[in-house]
Amino acid sequence: MYTTVRRMLYCALALSGAALAQDDGFTKNFPLASCQFISVGGNAYFRLRPGSQLYFSNARCLAAGKCDQLDELWITTGHDVRRIPFTAGNDTRIASARVVEERETLDGQLEEVSRNFFSNCWPSRDVYYFGEETDIYENGSIVSHEGSWLAGRRGALPGIAMPEDGFIVGAKYYQEVAPRVALDRAEHTKSGFSVQVPAGRFENCLAVEETTPLEPDDIGHKVYCRGVGLVKDDDLELTAIYGDTPRQD
Repeated sequence: MYTTVRRMLYCALALSGAALAQDDGFTKNFPLASCQFISVGGNAYFRLRPGSQLYFSNARCLAAGKCDQLDELWITTGHDVRRIPFTAGNDTRIASARVVEERETLDGQLEEVSRNFFSNCWPSRDVYYFGEETDIYENGSIVSHEGSWLAGRRGALPGIAMPEDGFIVGAKYYQEVAPRVALDRAEHTKSGFSVQVPAGRFENCLAVEETTPLEPDDIGHKVYCRGVGLVKDDDLELTAIYGDTPRQD
């Protein structure tokens, strides 16, 4: 049976030209009132498993002479939970969101640390994105918090991080709904392929193109694989998995 979110994503793809003229074709109105937001679980393409860590690097790009700096990224799903109040319809709700830290360095120098808040919509298992707290570094010091946002504040609402059946090609949706601050969008462009990265070979993978109306020329490409989650982020490739074992949920 299709979940409500998946039906909405298909409906977004079927919008007429007149309807699309009124928006950008990306779903941003989600059935928040039907969700019980919990901090564990997730789905096969986006797991919320406390204690797991993914390590990415662009070492192969650097070795091939296509990149100038060593870019490294650690994504750690922590044990902390953030309770986030937000409005769904006429009701005030509270989501229990898992804190997932991203720590990025360039040539060993800390560039950014962000604490991201993700929550599992039960029973659909669609994973929602409730915001992030970002620290931008220069020469070892924090210089800004650019890109920080939180659902329930200044008109921001949760977006979808990954729908439960992530393999739906053509699905288009907002990942962040924070006006004038964060409006990242995702479109599923390919599915059912395998990927070889330093961490291993993974099957049942999904390609996602990311854009934002705030920076129209900024286009990102990610690959998610069933049972592990993110395995490629542009030149960054999954290099090691700690504290977890990939599984076919």
